[in-house]
Amino acid sequence: MTGCFHCGESVPDGSADYALEIKGIVQPMCCPGCRAVAQTILECGLASYYEHRTAPGIKGELVPSELAALTHYDLAEVQQDFVVETGSGSQTLREIQLSVEGLTCAACAWLIERHLTKLPGLHYVNVNTTTHRARIKWDPATLSLSDILKGFAKIGYRAYPFQTHSQEALYAREVRSYMFRMALAGLGSMQVMMCAVALYMDLFISVEEEFMIYFKWISLLLSTPIMIYSAQPFYVGAWRSLKQGHLSMDVSVSLALIGAFAASIWATVFNTGEVYYDSITMFVFFLLLGRLLELRARRKASESSSNLARLVPIMATRIDEDGEQEVAAKTLRVGDRVRVLAGATLPADGIIVAGTASLDESMLTGEQLPLLKQGGDPVYAGTINTDAPLEIRVSHAIEESRLAQIMRLQDSALDDKPAIAQLADVLSRHFILVLLLIAAAVWTFWHFHEPQRAFWVTLAVLVATCPCALSLATPTALTSATANLTRNGILLRRGHVLDVLTRANRVVMDKTGTLTTGNISLVSTQLLAELSEADCLAIACALESHSEHPIARAFKHLDSTDALLTASEVTPVIGYGIQGLVAGTQYRIGSARWLGLAGDKGQDNQESGLAIYLADDRRLLARFTLADTVRADAKALIAAFQAAGLKTTILTGDGSTEADAVARELGVDELVKGMTPDGKLAYLKAREAAGDISIMVGDGINDAPVLAGAHASFAMAGGTDLAKNSADAILLADDLSRLLTARTLALRTRKIIKENFAWSIGYNLLVLPLAASGWLPPYLAAAGMSLSSLIVVTNSMRLNR
Repeated sequence: MTGCFHCGESVPDGSADYALEIKGIVQPMCCPGCRAVAQTILECGLASYYEHRTAPGIKGELVPSELAALTHYDLAEVQQDFVVETGSGSQTLREIQLSVEGLTCAACAWLIERHLTKLPGLHYVNVNTTTHRARIKWDPATLSLSDILKGFAKIGYRAYPFQTHSQEALYAREVRSYMFRMALAGLGSMQVMMCAVALYMDLFISVEEEFMIYFKWISLLLSTPIMIYSAQPFYVGAWRSLKQGHLSMDVSVSLALIGAFAASIWATVFNTGEVYYDSITMFVFFLLLGRLLELRARRKASESSSNLARLVPIMATRIDEDGEQEVAAKTLRVGDRVRVLAGATLPADGIIVAGTASLDESMLTGEQLPLLKQGGDPVYAGTINTDAPLEIRVSHAIEESRLAQIMRLQDSALDDKPAIAQLADVLSRHFILVLLLIAAAVWTFWHFHEPQRAFWVTLAVLVATCPCALSLATPTALTSATANLTRNGILLRRGHVLDVLTRANRVVMDKTGTLTTGNISLVSTQLLAELSEADCLAIACALESHSEHPIARAFKHLDSTDALLTASEVTPVIGYGIQGLVAGTQYRIGSARWLGLAGDKGQDNQESGLAIYLADDRRLLARFTLADTVRADAKALIAAFQAAGLKTTILTGDGSTEADAVARELGVDELVKGMTPDGKLAYLKAREAAGDISIMVGDGINDAPVLAGAHASFAMAGGTDLAKNSADAILLADDLSRLLTARTLALRTRKIIKENFAWSIGYNLLVLPLAASGWLPPYLAAAGMSLSSLIVVTNSMRLNR
């Protein structure tokens, strides 16, 4: 009785259906379990396991260590360092950034995305060819992380959780691999060229036949290692694509290499026709040189997020009952007390509990001047303590720090492909098919007119028109622009912002906290009932302590009044005010309109300044007059936008004459005041229907709907969390001039992308007739193609300056 190829046990009669072909030989399997395990091993490209194993596999259970190790990533204690939970409601999703080995072009990304979307429970996948990372969202109740990683392995890619040190190691391995392959190709091509000189001498002097044959065989021996080892990345990429029924640029390159090498072998063995070993080896060298330069350029363009991660120190000084001790920064937990010496970098987000110092937060906000921080102020990981020791209490674990959030949002923006990037991907994929059809037509023409040159000319066409530059035109520019914006204190959350900034014709801004400082102060209190001023202030303070609105901050410093009260059952009414129970009585504080005082015109409109009212369930109790100041850079911002041809609008919920005064001072084109959150969104939709493309800038909870509904939106750094989550971008410093920086960079990005497209398409249109007519030899075509890609990447990196 035959033994099972996998586990070695006897194969019962009637088990022929379980047999499996392994390396061209049909091997017997004893059961469906063994067959399934063997099939998984083969599909993951690990068939060599059977060559090197020293004992039979365990029945239906054993898989190679490479596959078994993937299940370790399903453990919660392993995932906590790199998996983030997202989603809302009843469905909780998990999100992860993966490093991906083996990516060469946009077609690879398309191939992975297409394959993984078939997995049940996978909600989102996006592969970034510039950073060599993939962002995945999945339902843990349906799909495990190890199954996702196996999905990569099944199509020949290796993926693992992104961590800075592992990404550095991967980059070093890739560079070393390309250097070895390129060194072999360079040395080999020089030796082959020496043989080629001897072969070319036959054109001028008579060379004996046996010497000609000798030099051909020497060239074959020298070229073979280059074709097998140096050119391997192109074959692997082509095979991955063809397995999925897809065409990539590696397909055309591999066809050119294999075809030319096969023709040369035929000419060598049968001593008939021409050999092309010198051109083939030089072609491989130039291709590898181009890939290596692109790899380094992409690394330069995408290194900003890795640089952010390096800003967090490895060690921290924790203070506990045993004194001070050095611990790993990643082990700090909420509530730990940490000492930060002068000149040191903060290891975690926290609150200052002792000390006063100036902190350099330029890496977060782009603001170069240090900011004075004292007891009670929040501080952030990665910022630098410039002048005095501090003691802080950790408020967030490192994976939830502001720096970690910035890195996740930056990666999310890079993953969010704008329309122009999607167009480039589609063009590069379809271009390959068109190229192969053109190559076939060129071969047919030359075959009937000059057969000895047909193959050679077709080879030049395949090489010269490879769309590497086209696929790199957009992603490298967007990556460089995003890194530049991050350095300047502008954090993109969605990739379409740069595109909208170039097309927008209207800027819509909230007033309070956006055009004004938001540091609202209480000017006066007018009593409207027999209640004392102290009691009215105490009630207002109790209610407003539950709100993050800028108006609420005017009352929070009053919590030291003698009649300090607390509020319960507090309900904010967005756009109007807040209500709740204080000492058993229902109170409301907010706008006159909400409290039923306004009539048709609104009492706020009839009175000067910004005012809100306090009332119980029977009567008005007090009127509070407030004041705010306009930001110093607001007027210059409005003037700059108007000079650039953009219309400006103030869209505010403030219905008082304070809004009119601000509009007059800034000189905006339009003021729309007294708007509810729904009214703000309706205004924006009306402008969209009229053909406007609008940018919205806001900071409050009441701005969240309109920030989410705008073509592109920015939230202020001091705004509410809801506003930041609804916006497409965040100003990390409350500096409105950064909006002009963003628009200027967006215009430069559009210009450079157009230049990249013009160069990529123009180069192909220029070189195609030269190659098809036989005027361009393949080795020059390879050099031109590599140079074209390098020009595109280098041009895009200008945005990083």
